[in-house]
Amino acid sequence: MTSDTAEAVARELLAESLPRRWAHTQGVAAKAAQLSPITGPDADLLIAAAWLHDLGYAPALAQAGTGFHPLDGARYLRDIEHADPDLCRLVAHHSCALAGATQLGLADTLAREFAPPSDDLADALTFCDMTTSPDGHSTSVEHRLAEICARYGPADPVTRAITASAPNLTAAVDRVTKRLTTAGSAGAATHELNRMA
Repeated sequence: MTSDTAEAVARELLAESLPRRWAHTQGVAAKAAQLSPITGPDADLLIAAAWLHDLGYAPALAQAGTGFHPLDGARYLRDIEHADPDLCRLVAHHSCALAGATQLGLADTLAREFAPPSDDLADALTFCDMTTSPDGHSTSVEHRLAEICARYGPADPVTRAITASAPNLTAAVDRVTKRLTTAGSAGAATHELNRMA
């Protein structure tokens, strides 16, 4: 599934029924497109995953599924869209989803059905998701985590999962930020060498 196809699928399932979730999804996808200097040949895969990471919130999927959006979205992609396994794995495990699955008693199911994606791509998708507000604007990971906890409240499983995984989410954002900085420095040096040649 290309990123263009992924966008069309996400638009169909989210844009009208969940406009705020759609705004967030658009922001995450736009951010993923900016990571091409560090994602190389996996750039389109990451962008596709960004478009689809919250697909499981779509009412049609949520009502028929487990109510856990990473798993419901990944199952839809695997079973209905017949998407590439790497794409399904990214959606299933995005933003430390295993912590949320643990809170809901779904950790074994998630791990059995979808192997974890590569660390670099998982970090990149986490970066995009955790630095994009619900309305699709850029934000810091600290503000994003605080907003999620405030939105769901202290007793909600989502808040417990976010609290448990906050160090890992923050570390992923930090790793991607460093990779972007290094890539930017290398790109600037290459540009200067080409200018001098």
